[in-house]
Amino acid sequence: MGQYGVPGHTIVHISDTHFLAGERALYGAVDTDAGLTQALRQLEGSGMRPELLVFTGDIADLGEEDAYRRIRGIVEPAAERLGAKVLWVMGNHDDRARLRVELLDEAAATEPVVASIRLGGLRVIALDTSVPGYHHGELSAEQLEWLRGELAEPAPEGTVLALHHPPIPTTIPLMPILELQRQDELAAVIEGSDVRAVLGGHLHYSTHSTFAGVPVSVAAATCYTMDMVAPRGRLVGLGGGQSFSIVQVYDDRIVHSMVPVGEFPVVSGFDNAFVDRMAELPADEQLEAFSKHVAPPE
Repeated sequence: MGQYGVPGHTIVHISDTHFLAGERALYGAVDTDAGLTQALRQLEGSGMRPELLVFTGDIADLGEEDAYRRIRGIVEPAAERLGAKVLWVMGNHDDRARLRVELLDEAAATEPVVASIRLGGLRVIALDTSVPGYHHGELSAEQLEWLRGELAEPAPEGTVLALHHPPIPTTIPLMPILELQRQDELAAVIEGSDVRAVLGGHLHYSTHSTFAGVPVSVAAATCYTMDMVAPRGRLVGLGGGQSFSIVQVYDDRIVHSMVPVGEFPVVSGFDNAFVDRMAELPADEQLEAFSKHVAPPE
């Protein structure tokens, strides 16, 4: 139905899970496991079959081994049922060595965790904006040069970049201190390249902008979210509003859609039988059957 058909690729973008060891509640109040499990349950129940689950950082709140093991035990079985790959991206709360060992089955190392994978003709690149011992973001000259080399040959369907610190403004208190530093250096690498979208996290609220002419989509957290309309001068984290994003890649555009995490009452809708009947109709009959206003009863 409609003009665009089905997307060529579907990616699920999840961020800021912030798991703690021993199933401890984040800030003594947030059940991080429940939030992620609910998000994956909703995804599986939808019947959607994404090719990739991207986690854009702050996977573990303190970089603990058990936190990584536990999230892997939740995510990998779900990904297998969905038929999806998983791409883990470093965040400022993560530990490079432990992430490598527990999530990537690699030897412990402290170098930036980067990756470049393919979904058919679409390239997805994970960058590491973490700075050991700090919460702001940076990209080293070496990592930027590696990225330049990756982008030197365009991918048939373009490239999606995934990183933790999004290269866009934020106006909530204190968070500008923790932004990605020297963003102009990243802009110089991706300008004129085949990069079609940048996926980020870190902010704990869903937002969108552009950077170097490229759309940027930030996924809110599955643990807690930031209150964008908190009283002036206060930084407030809320136990609500959690969400993840669906990234649908078409030939000429990429669509980013936010999905709230939770179970909510159904207040309207159409069942499968009605949807199937509409799909079987020619386009002009679909307009008459579903688009045309129905006169209210007198």
